[in-house]
Amino acid sequence: MSLFAIANKNSVFCGNYNYTNAIMLHLIFISWLSFFHPFFVSVTEITHNAKNQSVEVSCRIFYDDLEHTLAKQYKTHVDIVKPGDKTKVNQLLTDYIKKHLTIKADGKALNLSYVGYEIQEDAAWVYFEVKGISKVKKFQVHDDILFTEHPEQINMLHVIVAGERKSTKLDNPERDAAFEF
Repeated sequence: MSLFAIANKNSVFCGNYNYTNAIMLHLIFISWLSFFHPFFVSVTEITHNAKNQSVEVSCRIFYDDLEHTLAKQYKTHVDIVKPGDKTKVNQLLTDYIKKHLTIKADGKALNLSYVGYEIQEDAAWVYFEVKGISKVKKFQVHDDILFTEHPEQINMLHVIVAGERKSTKLDNPERDAAFEF
C-alpha cells in the first residue's frame, strides 16, 4: 500500500479538500528540498560574565562541515568525533576559529583563549574565554566561519550583556556586526 493510499484511508475530509493529503504532500516537498538543498548554519554566542569579569564564547558548528573545512584548509585528515590525536584537533580548531572569528570589546581586540570542545548530536561546540573584561558597552564581531567552503553559509550571532540579548544573522558574504548595550 502506498504512502498516499495510507494517508487517504485515514484522512479527514472537509468539503472537497483532503487535509491529510495536502499535509503529506507539503512534508514530502519540504523533505525533498532539504535533501537537495542542504543548509549551512553556525551559531556563536558571546556572553559578558560580569561576576567573573570575562567574555565567554561558544560556537556551534555542524561537525561534518567543520571537519571538511579543516581537512581542506590544513590538508590533513580530521576526525573531531573520534580524534586519533586530540591535541592536533584542538590546535586546528583554535587556529581556524581564531582566524575566522574576531571580537572587539569597546574597540579593543580580544585574544580568545581556547577552553575546549564537545560533540552534541550533529554539532561541535567550541568554547573560548577572555578574562579581565569587567565591563562592555559595545561588541564588534567579524565572523566568516565556513564562508570559504559554503557560499550559502549563514552565521547567527547572539550577544548577551547584563542579561540583555541581541542577535543578528550574517549571510555570506556579510561578515561584520556591531552590538551596543
